[in-house]
Amino acid sequence: MSDPMPMSEARRYQQLRGHLSYLKLNDAAEALPRVLDQARAERMTLTTALEKLLEIEVEATEARKLFSRLRFACLPEPWTLNDFDFAAQPGVDEKLIRDLATLRFLDNASNVLLVGPPGVGKTMLAVALARSAVDAGHRVYFTTAAELAAKCHKAALEGRWSSIMRFFAGPRLLVIDELGYLPLPGDGASALFQVINQRYLKSSTILTTNVGIADWAGAFGDATVAAAMLDRLLHRAAVVGIDGPSYRLRSHQSHADNLRKGVTGRAG
Repeated sequence: MSDPMPMSEARRYQQLRGHLSYLKLNDAAEALPRVLDQARAERMTLTTALEKLLEIEVEATEARKLFSRLRFACLPEPWTLNDFDFAAQPGVDEKLIRDLATLRFLDNASNVLLVGPPGVGKTMLAVALARSAVDAGHRVYFTTAAELAAKCHKAALEGRWSSIMRFFAGPRLLVIDELGYLPLPGDGASALFQVINQRYLKSSTILTTNVGIADWAGAFGDATVAAAMLDRLLHRAAVVGIDGPSYRLRSHQSHADNLRKGVTGRAG
């Protein structure tokens, strides 16, 4: 405190800090001297000072929760929708993506399928939508199709099948990336179907794939499983087809051009 306090006031101050610490309001306890000084300098009302003190605690708590959700989500990059250059990828329906970013699709457990060749921005859009969900307070988990299949296979061998199914059923939003890029193991398609089946009409899934919907039967080697999977995914779904130029190749080309300009500039 900037000014000495009478003994009784000092005792009350220590008791107040003790109460805040006991209630585990540690950020508020740490901010108490600063808030009291500010309240005195600005002649705040008791209500205003108390609101300011608790606001500090709430903001710190929300920051910790966000950090925890992000750590659980395992997003591969910190991308947001602001990072996506829609002008560079005319194959993307910007209006549809921005509507999805409102997260209304989570309210009725709808799915999102991002379909297109490699490099067009499917993963970036999926991560951006997932980050929006994390920021909004939802539990999100990101995995590739190959990782999901491997985890399910390992769990089956170790007798943890029910546990792994509960794990993948838990998140409000599950992102499954790169379906079709790598061949799934023998039981991979079946495991993927069971994950999607248990989430059906309960939670949302975002799936990115380079395999056109009409080609799923051939790609996964089991027409019955592929049809059943598509039936559940498409019942409530937004299908985003991306057929524009390679977003990734354009980014690499721009980076290479900048490097060449830098070398040319130094040489000049």
